Amino acid sequence: MTDPVLSVRDLKVEFDTYGGTVQAVRGINFDVEAGKTLAIVGESGCGKSVTVQSIMGLIPMPPGRITSGTAELNGVDIIGRKTINGQDIRGGQIGMIFQDPMTSLNPTMNIGNQIAETLVVHRGFTRKQAFARAIELLSLTKIPEAHKRAKQYPFEFSGGMLQRAMIAMAIACEPKVLIADEPTTALDVTIQAQILDLLQDLQNENGMSIVLITHDLGVVARMADHVLVMYAGQMVEQGPVDPIFYQSGHPYTVGLRAAMPSNTPTGNTVLTPIEGSPPDLFQPPQGCGYCARCPHAMKICLDQAPLQHMLTPSHSARCWLHHAENTQQVSKINGNRRTAS
Repeated sequence: MTDPVLSVRDLKVEFDTYGGTVQAVRGINFDVEAGKTLAIVGESGCGKSVTVQSIMGLIPMPPGRITSGTAELNGVDIIGRKTINGQDIRGGQIGMIFQDPMTSLNPTMNIGNQIAETLVVHRGFTRKQAFARAIELLSLTKIPEAHKRAKQYPFEFSGGMLQRAMIAMAIACEPKVLIADEPTTALDVTIQAQILDLLQDLQNENGMSIVLITHDLGVVARMADHVLVMYAGQMVEQGPVDPIFYQSGHPYTVGLRAAMPSNTPTGNTVLTPIEGSPPDLFQPPQGCGYCARCPHAMKICLDQAPLQHMLTPSHSARCWLHHAENTQQVSKINGNRRTAS
């Protein structure tokens, strides 16, 4: 394994509310390799977006605060910093595509000037140079008649074209890491496929790393090299994409797979929801956060938080079923498709 471009360790984020303190992210660790895609998956509210927003310095403080952890970009901790070697981190070295482009773009500025502003601020371009480069970026993201579209406003773009414009803005400064937060959520299936193809093409051309935030396992299977599964603010499983799908090490990952529709004749025709609700993060449970919803829960799951267990050198899960005294039950996780380790 090569040295990671982005390495996050023990990241914890809290928010103060009228009802108390929400422990939104509780000790997340992950690495992103150069030219690879890490997908972070989980239910809404599990802490996916808060994790990447804290790295980008987008957490409002107060009410939010990062209570511990590091996020190293090429070996330099960027938590709480705005620049590295005189270059802006946010927008310059890490780009971000937001979930809803219509609310992320300025409705009073044309698209070309919004992209150009990024280059003026972060790279010192003149307005004329920046606008010319904005047209090139719109062409690169496959927007037809880019010279004409650059002079139009967000309301004149379709949803798919707005997302392409957001991608053009995010890659304008050739960032080392691109964070894509639910980039295809509001798009129809055909446009989703086009956006994912575009991201892969840009990654192949530029060699940038991608952190993909999504709850769509179909997108994960198509895009990801490595997967981090989050539940209630914590990592419950992480590993290469194939073991995550075919040798899942945590009951929650299996539950997510069972809830995913299949387009194959032999696939599941009945979707199986995960019963129950995530735990209250005002007072996180003492043991495993998934215990109340887990079909394999044991007494130890209620009393003690599971430690990370390495299933292979690159695949790990936080589940008591994998510890020595419980290995006879591991085969149950995947319906006897997995053998005890």
